[in-house]
Amino acid sequence: MVPTVLVFAGLDPGGGAGLAADIAAIGALGGHALPVATALTVQDNNRVHEVQPVDAGLILRQADALIDACSIDAVKIGIPGCRENALAIARLLRQLRAADPQLPVVLDPVLASGHGDALGRGSALAALAELLPLATVLVPNLPEAQALGAVPCEHVLLTGGHDEGDIVVNRWLRAGVEQRSWRMPRLPHSYHGSGCTLAAAIAARLALGDAMGEALEHAQDYCHQTLAHAFWIAPGQRIPRRILHTH
Repeated sequence: MVPTVLVFAGLDPGGGAGLAADIAAIGALGGHALPVATALTVQDNNRVHEVQPVDAGLILRQADALIDACSIDAVKIGIPGCRENALAIARLLRQLRAADPQLPVVLDPVLASGHGDALGRGSALAALAELLPLATVLVPNLPEAQALGAVPCEHVLLTGGHDEGDIVVNRWLRAGVEQRSWRMPRLPHSYHGSGCTLAAAIAARLALGDAMGEALEHAQDYCHQTLAHAFWIAPGQRIPRRILHTH
């Protein structure tokens, strides 16, 4: 059977971020995404204009139908949309962990869009607080890490894309202690959905059975390739090419 990743994220009609990014990245790495919509958005490749959270009860019903039918090999969480939705997802995670205590949960702690646009109703930090204790690995950029402060997750991959300089440094912390860092050349453009791509790729590799270090390594290499081959659908941010052509 193909490993599955249960995904909670918003729908981006531009196909650049959220569920669209997650489905493509997980599929490209050999997994299968089970996409549960947490929010509907109005956005293009540059700005988020509106976010409408999905009803928390509907999120539960979407996920319950999948959990009843499928074996879940990993979970990836993007924007919950509001605190009520985060509470519902947290309840589902506790249910899944009761059956499988080692279930990997990858949390992309998105606090705002790249332009600072809000990505849900109410406080994004308050919503994330419900999910942080249940995450196996957190994938924040530097501004998100600063806003979150100390976190209860065992693993953190701190991404350096928002830092300065020609080299991007990503750092893997375990229980607050740096385990390893990766250095990559900074690419020349800005990208829509790069964080989603990386977090989804980590979830896919963990679902496939990688150890954490291997999953982080493979996911970063894949993500860098998607950015290096990114394309544009309109002026501004480019879309990572998640389905890489090998010919």
